[in-house]
Amino acid sequence: MDPLVIIIIVVAAVVLLGVFIVMFNYFQLWFQAFLSRANVKLMAIIAMRFRKVNPSIIVINKIRLVKAGIETVGTDELENHYLAGGNVGNVVSALIAAANADIELQWGIATAIDLAGRNILEAVNTSVNPKVIDCPDPGLGRGTIDAVAKDGIQLKARARVTVRTNLSRLVGGATEETIVARVGEGIVSSIGSADSHKSVLENPDAISKAVLSRGLDSGTAYEILSIDIADIDVGTNIGAKLMEDQAQADMKVAQARAEERRAMAVAQEQEFKAEVQKNRALVVLAEADVPKAISDSFRSGNLGIMDHYRMKNINADTSMRKSIADDK
Repeated sequence: MDPLVIIIIVVAAVVLLGVFIVMFNYFQLWFQAFLSRANVKLMAIIAMRFRKVNPSIIVINKIRLVKAGIETVGTDELENHYLAGGNVGNVVSALIAAANADIELQWGIATAIDLAGRNILEAVNTSVNPKVIDCPDPGLGRGTIDAVAKDGIQLKARARVTVRTNLSRLVGGATEETIVARVGEGIVSSIGSADSHKSVLENPDAISKAVLSRGLDSGTAYEILSIDIADIDVGTNIGAKLMEDQAQADMKVAQARAEERRAMAVAQEQEFKAEVQKNRALVVLAEADVPKAISDSFRSGNLGIMDHYRMKNINADTSMRKSIADDK
């Protein structure tokens, strides 16, 4: 036999073997869908490969939907969500869980939630089985919500918020952080409006009722079922501490003003001393002019020698009297 013919036969056999293996895999998926009454055509399964879609994911999830009694979702919708980068298996599981729980969930809403980055299956589970959110979140480093009543006493509270998912608001709705922030704000406002911390300790449920009546779940992806005050403790006397701080501040202000007045008094005293020194200097200058005046009087004849001696005697007598007075 011609070697070229042998090569052609071998190549053809290999090609046929590969085609058979590929077709067997496709046939297996088709046959599985056929037995499950999923109504997936063989050519559609082959075309999925050319559209870069994993046929196994589409066929298996289509079978799951049919077995769950959901026949409104076709393979085209599954392929579109797969090509959009969505998690087909997660969305199908959410649809099945919603159908079993008698919760209305449409394919378009489920895929939009999934493409938005939300875990649609967890959202459905939360809608069926509500979850509890700690307020404040311990992961943020705060263990209590601190607020001050009108009597100045600080209260430290912890709350537990029970929520369930609102699927209609899951796309574009605020997350858990918003719920925690709003509940914390409501607790602070409720405690702050209380006349006494004792009334809060006696009726902690009044806080939860007041906070729950404000509609804090508006615009969020959750529906608040209940707000329970898990714990409330008495903190420090903020009012007394503020009064003490104010008193210390007033004392420092008074001390500063007194120091200012003392400095002004010292400065004024120094000015008076300077004025005294100035006047003494003027006296000394005036006394220096006396001998000149006496000389001028001698030369002009207005003062005689006897007058001069009498004046010296008077000065000596005055000095002696002053000296005697100082000794006494």
